[in-house]
Amino acid sequence: MKFAYLIEPPFCYQDAKGAVTGSDVVLARHVCKTLGIRQFDTVETEFPALLPGLIEGQWQMTTGLFPTDARRALVQFCRPIWVLPDGLLVREQNGQGLTGYRAVAAQTHVRLAVIRDQVQHASALENGARPDQIEIFETYAAAAQAVCENRVDAFASVARAHVGFIAANPALRLRAVTVSAIEKPPARGAFAFRLDDITFRKEVDDVLAEFLGSAAHRHMVAPFGFSDADVDLVVNLGL
Repeated sequence: MKFAYLIEPPFCYQDAKGAVTGSDVVLARHVCKTLGIRQFDTVETEFPALLPGLIEGQWQMTTGLFPTDARRALVQFCRPIWVLPDGLLVREQNGQGLTGYRAVAAQTHVRLAVIRDQVQHASALENGARPDQIEIFETYAAAAQAVCENRVDAFASVARAHVGFIAANPALRLRAVTVSAIEKPPARGAFAFRLDDITFRKEVDDVLAEFLGSAAHRHMVAPFGFSDADVDLVVNLGL
């Protein structure tokens, strides 16, 4: 079993000893162990390669993604494993007073970083940002570095990813701004599978249906910053 991941704390990352961990990783590992899969290998990749690699059979399962219509045409998704809002990574001073996508759009000189093919690019445009305000990066680390070096004013991604990055890099003097639900409601994330892996996806769903919201699940994701309220958002979907 090969599981593809991105370096994006707290979902997936390498700890001080080089071990791959994160909320998505430990959940996927638990699911596979429950299904009797003895070997669970993690494969680090970059976002643009995540779904092509899945389709080509380089791996059988990916870290959590937003199941957009375009992605559903290419792959299938399990039930949601988290529901989270977008956020902006900004410098601690945040001189532009950026509070979300619309604040970016309102200031034509502001530049926004996004990762190639991630949904935050479309969300920024839908909220009025101009294409020439947006700079595209291949990795989370590169986009975050651009904020640190003042090459862009903000970086749009999942707010929880920004919180995880800041916790791991406190000396960088960055902060996360959560995008209002008025601009972009919290969105569901789910593991992705090949279209023909229907049986495997159903087996994963069965394990998740029993596990998500349990005391063991809450204990598992708490170290990665997920509160009971965060878990309840997933449970209350009632899927």
